[in-house]
Amino acid sequence: MEGFVIAVDRGRYTCVLDDAGPVTATVTAMRARELGRKSVVVGDRVALVGDTSGTAGALARIVRIAERSSVLRRTADDDETTAEGRLERVVVANADQLVIVSALADPPPRTGFIDRCLVAAYDADIEPLLCLTKADLAGPETVLDYYAELELPYVLIRPDSELDALRALLAGRVSVLVGHSGVGKSTLVNRLVPEAARAVGTVSAIGRGRHTSTSAVALRLPSAPGGSDTSAGWIVDTPGVRSFGLAHVSADSLLHGFPDLVEGTVDCPANCPHTPDTAECGLDAWVAAGKADPRRLASYRRLLASRAGESDSRDADQRGPGEGDRRGPDE
Repeated sequence: MEGFVIAVDRGRYTCVLDDAGPVTATVTAMRARELGRKSVVVGDRVALVGDTSGTAGALARIVRIAERSSVLRRTADDDETTAEGRLERVVVANADQLVIVSALADPPPRTGFIDRCLVAAYDADIEPLLCLTKADLAGPETVLDYYAELELPYVLIRPDSELDALRALLAGRVSVLVGHSGVGKSTLVNRLVPEAARAVGTVSAIGRGRHTSTSAVALRLPSAPGGSDTSAGWIVDTPGVRSFGLAHVSADSLLHGFPDLVEGTVDCPANCPHTPDTAECGLDAWVAAGKADPRRLASYRRLLASRAGESDSRDADQRGPGEGDRRGPDE
C-alpha cells in the first residue's frame, strides 16, 4: 500500500493511505530493517506492508521510500565548523511551498529570519509565500518595501479576515508553515483546519505522549465545497523556531536567496567572497547605483559572516527593517 507520512515520533510513523478519505483512520508503522539507515520524515511517500487496517494496536512496516521531489533542511547553527552546524535536520520532504509566517507587530517583523527562510526555500527549490499576520495592529508597507525587488507573493491576515486568498494558494499543494513563536501560526493553523487540535492530539499519541509542539505534523486541509479531498492540499505545521541555521547551504547558493543582488555580481572577480573588505566586489557599486536596497546587502553579508563563525547567528534573525546593527532586547 502507498502512503504519506504525516507525523514522526520516536521510531513510529503515522501515515495515511493514498486512497484514504478525510475521516479514514491513520496507519501506524515502523521502518523495516531493509531500509538500513535511511531516514523517514514528514512528507515522505512510502510503501507499507503488514497490518494497514489502522485499528488500535496495528503496526505496519515501511519497506520503501519514494524519491523525494524536494527536501527542506535546517541546521541549529550557521557555522559548519561547529557540532550544531554539522547537525543537519530535514524539516519536511516533498513540499511544494514554504509559508513564512511573520507578525507585523507584537512581535515586530524580523526580516533577517525571513531572509534565512527564503534562502532555505530557494536552495530546496520550494516556492516561498510570505504570510503577514496581525495586520490589524500594523501596516505591511515597511516589510513589503524591503522585498519590493523580489516580487515575493504575500497574504495579509487579520483576526477577522476571511482566509479565501490563502486557501487558494494552499489548495492542492503540500505547504510548510514556519515562524517564530508568538506570530500567530498556531492560531492560523486552527483557522485553516478547524479540527487541527484534535488531529494533532491523535497523532501525538502514537509515541509516549510527547508534547505536540516539538515536531512537525501534516494536516489535511478541508476540501472546498464541491471539491475533492485530493485537491484540498496539506499544511505541515512546524514548531516555533528562534533561528533557521544555514550551514548546509553553500556560500554560492546563499546568494540565490537574494535574487535582487545576483546581477550585481556579474563584474565581480572570480571566486569573489562578496565581503565588505573585498575592494573589487561589484555589490557595493550595484547598491550605490540604486539597483538594490542596502539593507538587503547588509543582511546577505551578515549571513556570510555568520556562516564563517564571525558573528552570532541570531543577529540577522532579530532585526526588523531599518534596524541596522541594533540588537534585540533578548540578545
